[in-house]
Amino acid sequence: MFGRRNQATTDETPISVQDPKPQGKGRPTPKRSEAQGRRRSPVTAPANRKEAYRQQRDRDRVQRARQREGMLRGEEKYLLPRDKGPVRRFARDWVDSRRLPGQYFLPAVLVIMLLSVVPFPPQIRVAVLTVYTLALPIVMVAVIGNSFYVGYRVKQAAAQKFPGENLKGIGFYAAMRSSQIRRLRFPKPMVLPGGKPVTPPSS
Repeated sequence: MFGRRNQATTDETPISVQDPKPQGKGRPTPKRSEAQGRRRSPVTAPANRKEAYRQQRDRDRVQRARQREGMLRGEEKYLLPRDKGPVRRFARDWVDSRRLPGQYFLPAVLVIMLLSVVPFPPQIRVAVLTVYTLALPIVMVAVIGNSFYVGYRVKQAAAQKFPGENLKGIGFYAAMRSSQIRRLRFPKPMVLPGGKPVTPPSS
């Protein structure tokens, strides 16, 4: 009697699940554990330590590329601490919307240095060296004057636009950016000379 009762109360019937494929005739219905295992997405585990290191290195490279692109576009979450905040963004746009003498400093110095080493004839070489001797200090004085002008103007304009904000270092930040070649500025300029926004390249 007890054996019959235990046998009757034990349910060995498989639990049916929804299967994208219809069950064929004579095919047993999958049990719950089989159905759950089928629904799980396969995970590709590294075969060894070398493979795991390679996968991690690939993920790091993709992440660094994403961060760099975000920094170039000026996305706030990817910027360095020195570039973050609306005040720094204002300083960058102020500098990038103007053609300032400081941005021509490095190209001018490079041209002067190249001319000084070119093997010109003696008479021309004397004239070139004279220009080199006179031009380099003049360019440096112009850059220093430009830096003071940009720093003062940006700090003054930022104080009017952002009253109560911390403006420490904003003048130096703007002056340093104004002395860089436009194409090499980082983050990239978001405005053109004149104030118009940069048109993003069409994909």
